[in-house]
Amino acid sequence: MTIASSSPPSRLPVGGGETAGTTTGTRKARAREGGGDGRLAAVFIAPALLGYLVFLLWPTLRGIYLSFTRFNLLTPAEWVGLDNYVRMVHDPIFWNSLTVTVEYVVINIGVQTVAALAIAVLLQRLTQSATLRGVVLTPYLMSNVVAGLVWLWILDTQLGIGNQIISGLGFDRIPFLNDETWAIPTIALINVWRHVGYTALLLFAGLQAIPNDMYEAAKVDGASEWRMFWRITMPLLRPVLAVVLIMTVIGSFQVFDTVAVTTAGGPANATNVLQYYIYGSAFGRFQFGYASAMSVALLVVLSAITVLQYRLTRAGRTDLG
Repeated sequence: MTIASSSPPSRLPVGGGETAGTTTGTRKARAREGGGDGRLAAVFIAPALLGYLVFLLWPTLRGIYLSFTRFNLLTPAEWVGLDNYVRMVHDPIFWNSLTVTVEYVVINIGVQTVAALAIAVLLQRLTQSATLRGVVLTPYLMSNVVAGLVWLWILDTQLGIGNQIISGLGFDRIPFLNDETWAIPTIALINVWRHVGYTALLLFAGLQAIPNDMYEAAKVDGASEWRMFWRITMPLLRPVLAVVLIMTVIGSFQVFDTVAVTTAGGPANATNVLQYYIYGSAFGRFQFGYASAMSVALLVVLSAITVLQYRLTRAGRTDLG
């Protein structure tokens, strides 16, 4: 009797088709979710991107183009090549404005950074009061124009309360904003008064990232506050301090409103900072091509200073492990 042999049935994984289908469906669902997230992100980014293109990128490109033209709003722009830049190189008022601006920046950044660092360290080491931080920030809530007008009245040579106090102490009145020697330092200190609280809070935020364990260990080893400041605080605060310096330097080179409401560039161009000279050339003398050339020069100077600061201060690296 012959027994017929049959091959064993092939073994298929139970539910194999369902598993593959489920995986494919999951992938498609994730793809749809990813596409939905991407579209949602584009919706949120679109207003900021549109504002960047309309109010920053396009004016920058337009200004670079106008710097090679002669343009006064009344006639079409006339291409003149490098004439505006040649004029700028030979313009003594431009170089005087640049010198005055650098003087302002040095005084403003030097005093503001030291004062802000001192305030931030005191806030971090002595008190954590939110009320005190609010008081420190109060001057920053005032606009530059209002701050300039207030100090213009305070420092008025005849009627200002500041000079009244100086006179009452037996000293001669000081023409703070009417003297070539005093004008730029006075404007710089006015802006220090307004911005130092904000700068201090930025540095205070950086100090908050430094672990307290380091200070406690240093105290156990007998380190003084002064030694801890130089050996712990300054090295670990360096990246934040570098970014703050870059921001404040860029802002200082763009000083305009305080000068406009206090001295209007005087006396004798002693406070005719670069931004005010650019404004006067464009909207006072309608030399928009020349004003654009000076603006491009300022952009190049600020870009070079920013890159140099970033490299020298090693802003992208931290000593925190």
